[in-house]
Amino acid sequence: MANKNILLIEPGYRNKYPPLGLMKIAAYHGADGKQDNVRFIKGEDKSVLGEAWDRVYVTTLFSFEYERISRAIDFALEVVRGQASKVFVGGIAASLMNGRFAAEPRWRGIRFIAGLLDKSPAESLQLDEFEEELYADDTTSAPIETLVPDYGILSQIEYRYPVHDAYFLYASRGCIRTCSFCGVPKLEGGLRETPSITAIVREIERRYGAKKDLTFMDNNITASPKLKEIMDEVVDLGFGRGATITRRGVAIQRRVDFNQGVDARELAKNPELMRQLARVCVSPLRIAFDHLGFRDDYESAIRQAEANGLKDLSNYMLYNFKEAPADLFERMYLNVHLNEELGIRIFSFPMRYQPVDMIDRSHVGLKWTRHQLRSVQVILQATHGIVSGAPDFFREAFGSTSEEFMNLLLRPHHMIFNRFWYKSGGGGEGEFADFQAAFNKLSESQKIEALNLLSEAMFDLPGKPRLSREQLRDRFVRERDDVLRRVLEFYIPPTKDEERRIWDLQKVVRGKAEADASFGLAEDVVVEDAGLQYFTDEAETSEKQVA
Repeated sequence: MANKNILLIEPGYRNKYPPLGLMKIAAYHGADGKQDNVRFIKGEDKSVLGEAWDRVYVTTLFSFEYERISRAIDFALEVVRGQASKVFVGGIAASLMNGRFAAEPRWRGIRFIAGLLDKSPAESLQLDEFEEELYADDTTSAPIETLVPDYGILSQIEYRYPVHDAYFLYASRGCIRTCSFCGVPKLEGGLRETPSITAIVREIERRYGAKKDLTFMDNNITASPKLKEIMDEVVDLGFGRGATITRRGVAIQRRVDFNQGVDARELAKNPELMRQLARVCVSPLRIAFDHLGFRDDYESAIRQAEANGLKDLSNYMLYNFKEAPADLFERMYLNVHLNEELGIRIFSFPMRYQPVDMIDRSHVGLKWTRHQLRSVQVILQATHGIVSGAPDFFREAFGSTSEEFMNLLLRPHHMIFNRFWYKSGGGGEGEFADFQAAFNKLSESQKIEALNLLSEAMFDLPGKPRLSREQLRDRFVRERDDVLRRVLEFYIPPTKDEERRIWDLQKVVRGKAEADASFGLAEDVVVEDAGLQYFTDEAETSEKQVA
């Protein structure tokens, strides 16, 4: 049955890592598998419409990319001329929202696959032998999940993944935790070991050449009882501490990345785990710090890392879940103290919580407001999502106390986004001083009232779009509280002409500051946060409008 035409589609969102699931499906169908003709596209590439396809696979990532995912599925149906039985959709969103996808009338007949392809190909893909479907009789081959990924398909598209020169591996699947904010328990279940990574690395190297880095996709590798054996393999594979690889006559530092982060709770109770991690060329070591209840364990893990010679660290910080904004500040500020005390470098990557089955980014935690969430994203947009632990930079960006941070989150967004204009000698200092004087007269209850009003008036709500600039002016002028009305005047955004003028005047100083804000971190080190990308896309649209 060789020479069937197989199309793989990744929706047109921006993402950091290549689609590992599609790479394994390509391995199943490609030259080392069924010897079919495999084509990989990203987005709706019209060039494939003129061919006859025997099967189309669509991968999915974050649920809030539902719009782009929907376009990809609709395009897949167009490709097969409406023959829905030829279309298979899997991945994270398709697993976590399987019922919603399957219930969509226009997608009736498409197979939405939930979970991993860890059974025989025929069973995993729900193939029907009675209907004589392609490879429905393949009940004995190795599960697709276990195959060596096909790196060759990545050269078929123009899109360049920030992380591409790496071995992508799992040493374990699942997790020992059942965190309510996480989709892993539903996707993968409890922790279980996978086969030795050595054979996979060697085979990838044989087929596609040596890779610079080793990226573990495990959800909680520090919970594995075989961590020492795994690290032994990593060292033997050429990724021991200080390891390099020669490219064009130049020795380049190799890197091991536990890209989902390691568990501070496991590290705190067993120092041997950190000693094992320190044996390999991990940089940075990513440690999750999801709420202040983990503070002691997190601090213990950081101190262990420093004691074992690991100076480059980063962490994930969940927010917009059950914690208040002040909780996020305290966690970020702890890193400032640890950097100063230990002489290390910790970067934080705040990750905005989003229910795993929501199709947009509209979720607002009980202790947050829309205005505050947008403020955090505006700050992070300028720093590429990075929170530096450098004291001076941190205090300028986030404040020196939780009270200063809370006040910053209430600032007009155009004053945050154009902060160089309003605070750094750009020309808007007078207006900013007037705002600050009026803001300082607000009581705590008035601040709460302002947050609620701004969150309602300046954001799209179900059945109630945000107010226009003119409508905002009319609404704020009618405010009966004189003190509050005076402050609200500053929240009316500049006109497009004013934005263009500010943008041009602050361009030089802004460019230098934002270059500094990346702190020299490589593109493949910075954490992927599609939530931040959502707002980055919005900011870039605004930039184009004023350019």
